[in-house]
Amino acid sequence: MLNTKAFKAYDIRGIYPEEVNEELAYRVGKVFCALFGAESVVVGRDIRLTGPGLVRALCDGLRDGGANVINIGQCGTEMIYFATAYLDADGGIMVTASHNPADYNGMKLVRKDARPVGTDSGLKEIGEMVKGDDFPHHLVAGKARGILTEQDITEPYVDHILKYIDPARLKTVKIVANPGNGGAGPVLDALEKHLPFHLVKVNYEPDGTFPNGVPNPMLEENRKYTAEAVLKHHADFGIAWDGDFDRCFFCDEKGRFVEGYYLVGLLAENFLHKYPGCKIVYDPRLVWNTENIVKSHDGIPIRCKSGHVFMKQCMRENDAVYGGEMSSHHYFRDFSFCDSGMITALIVSEMICSSGKKLSELIGAMEDAFPCSGEINRKVKDSGTVLAKLERKYEEGKADRLDGLSVEFPDWRFNLRASNTEPVIRLNVETRGDRDLLQEKTKELLQEIGGEPA
Repeated sequence: MLNTKAFKAYDIRGIYPEEVNEELAYRVGKVFCALFGAESVVVGRDIRLTGPGLVRALCDGLRDGGANVINIGQCGTEMIYFATAYLDADGGIMVTASHNPADYNGMKLVRKDARPVGTDSGLKEIGEMVKGDDFPHHLVAGKARGILTEQDITEPYVDHILKYIDPARLKTVKIVANPGNGGAGPVLDALEKHLPFHLVKVNYEPDGTFPNGVPNPMLEENRKYTAEAVLKHHADFGIAWDGDFDRCFFCDEKGRFVEGYYLVGLLAENFLHKYPGCKIVYDPRLVWNTENIVKSHDGIPIRCKSGHVFMKQCMRENDAVYGGEMSSHHYFRDFSFCDSGMITALIVSEMICSSGKKLSELIGAMEDAFPCSGEINRKVKDSGTVLAKLERKYEEGKADRLDGLSVEFPDWRFNLRASNTEPVIRLNVETRGDRDLLQEKTKELLQEIGGEPA
């Protein structure tokens, strides 16, 4: 029986070839067609060395399932989202393991209109269907084998994401651009001719051997490349992307990385200026800064369970113009409600240019008003037991279970949740302007949680 351990809550991701391989890719393609009746599917891949073989097998499965396949080649996950909507395809599949180690690979799947496929929207069924020993290796009855074509969608994609900014508001600033040897470099090259920016390029060339470490700016050891380059070149700020560039991370002029939480507030403010009274969706891990900004600009704040499947559904249901997670996933209504690291990079860069302020100044007031711990991960034996323990200890606070456990007091709050993608529990703490209280409560909570650093 085929190993289906790689099926996660939001995507397929595992070690190659034990958990993710050509056989799995073929079956996923064929089942995708059967389950969703897809007749046209966009396929792409990130820079991993195992990507081309997996794409070939995936395309064979899709074609044997009766679908015509449009292969857009090496790209970012957000380019699959764009192409699925732009080409009016019935679905899209990105072969990627995002920021995971080099021996991983996987797939992210969307249906028509770039709607995500998660556990509750088809991924569970796909996992069950692909593992049967009697899985047929022939054409679906009544279907002709699909046609495979290749198409470069870079130009229309770049034209689209440039619509989120006003070129007249841009200035000649110096920006450190660090794709981490992931896939962002070629898109930055295509954007560069439209922008007045001077890019200092670091770890720029796509390289599936990951010569400078896994393209994951969340890791402290990877942040140094961006921070050191900002200081060395006296840059105005730095931007680092993960491997499939659906997330980006900012480093200010002092070489300090900016918490994704404050970028949610910054982007919310941007959209509220453009669309007064609009709805903004955000996750429950850290909330006070976002709610303060949205309410002060007469917007409508909407809390939503974290995770791209939930965020996108919530945004669609509420017609929200923007949604943000503190994990640096930022979602845009006009981008099929999908997340984009490139749109985020463009909008924040425009805000820095047009404000006349440094990035540290833009987010400094937020950091002072609502200091936060940043996300702290711990390995524990039983996350359910830990959550129940803390709910009892802090029963005097206002608790909710929208996503894990959130408990709120007048001057501080915390959120504790089990990861959907890793065997860890994640803690976030924030206060109302009190850094000493933040340090005290974070230490107290970690003692209660126990476990080991993850």
